[in-house]
Amino acid sequence: KAPRIPRKLLGSLLIGTMIVVLASHRFEDIVLPLLIGVCGFGLGIAAFGLDPMRDKTDVRADNGRQEADILLEQTDHRLAMIADRIAMLEDAEITRRTEAARTLVLRLMRGFARDPRSLARLARKDMVLPMNTGAEAVESAIKVARAWGYRVKGVPHDQAKVVVADGNFHGRTTTIISFSNDAEARADFGPYTPGFVSVPYGDAAALAAEIDESTVAVLLEPIQGEAGIVVPPEGYLPEVRRITAEAGVLFIADEIQSGLGRTGATFQCDNAGVVPDMYLLGKALGGGIVPVSAVVANRDVLGVLRPGEHGSTFGGNPLAAAVGRAVVELLGTGELQARARDLGAILHQRLRALLGHGVVAVRCVGLWAGIDIDPELATGRRVCELLAERGVLAKDTHGSTIRLAPPLIIELADLEWAVDQLEAVLAELRGDAAD
Repeated sequence: KAPRIPRKLLGSLLIGTMIVVLASHRFEDIVLPLLIGVCGFGLGIAAFGLDPMRDKTDVRADNGRQEADILLEQTDHRLAMIADRIAMLEDAEITRRTEAARTLVLRLMRGFARDPRSLARLARKDMVLPMNTGAEAVESAIKVARAWGYRVKGVPHDQAKVVVADGNFHGRTTTIISFSNDAEARADFGPYTPGFVSVPYGDAAALAAEIDESTVAVLLEPIQGEAGIVVPPEGYLPEVRRITAEAGVLFIADEIQSGLGRTGATFQCDNAGVVPDMYLLGKALGGGIVPVSAVVANRDVLGVLRPGEHGSTFGGNPLAAAVGRAVVELLGTGELQARARDLGAILHQRLRALLGHGVVAVRCVGLWAGIDIDPELATGRRVCELLAERGVLAKDTHGSTIRLAPPLIIELADLEWAVDQLEAVLAELRGDAAD
């Protein structure tokens, strides 16, 4: 059967041809009419809403490549099941939404930020400041905290201080690396932004000692992901919440990696039984489709920003708002959080069985694991390379540590298979060491 030419394409060609014919009567040289005709063809495509890429066949990887994706370290892909829902937005409607009038833009934004099934309701807060990347959310939170300190707390001008923790990872912008103690992140990027003091992670007494009248916020990761899934001592976050509340200081929880179901709860702060003044969210908020991040807080905090003081070109754009709302609706059911808890328990059990067999320590919360490899056996990088050869993607960090962050929709059989590959890699390395 001969291939059928789409009617929209025929309409666009017709428009272009008509313009060429009409223009040729006015111009003696055929080049200009042809150029005008090409423009007419483009206008026809726009008028008919034709997507030239729509009819192309999707390229899918073979089984080996698909298996290689079962342990995606980048946690923004954890909600892969959202693809079914997002697919409904990826047709002509998404173009219509992206090019919509301001009224539609505002409606989509309201649905993402303020409606009963919105991100604000999910976080039990009043307001949402949408941004794009996690680093933007962190930078925005710092601005909000400083403005709150000057306008509400009464901190002297340009004296605001933010307390952070050693081993932190909040992004790679100039301000953020200024309070990092990772030499790789900081080297050759100075001078650094002042206004931050770092204390040992997990040491509530050290944190309390650094708080004074000029302190406006404490910025912490409930679990330090980039550092190797470092879990603070039990009771640490509740003590931080008590200290900040008594001192009149904002508690900012960077849940960009730990939040949105990863640890078996909507937020890791939920597991710890605390509610911060600000949540910083990202990665999974975009469902692996688009970059979406947000600062979520109550009006008495986030409301200190005045019109024109802060913004982002694409923050809260219609596509991002539609995707973000779909993610929030999925999380609202609690099913993904339950999967992370149930499968995470199995993952932790399997990983603990590797202790003494090439693994010296395991930290696992939900579907998120940090595994310390015996440094005498191999580096984390070497283990990750061998895993990749077997079809498993993992991420090394800080020498001998590897991190696993499976998608929350991973099947049990795939999870078991991935751990089997890690077990085989370790056995292979031990055999090489024995030789």
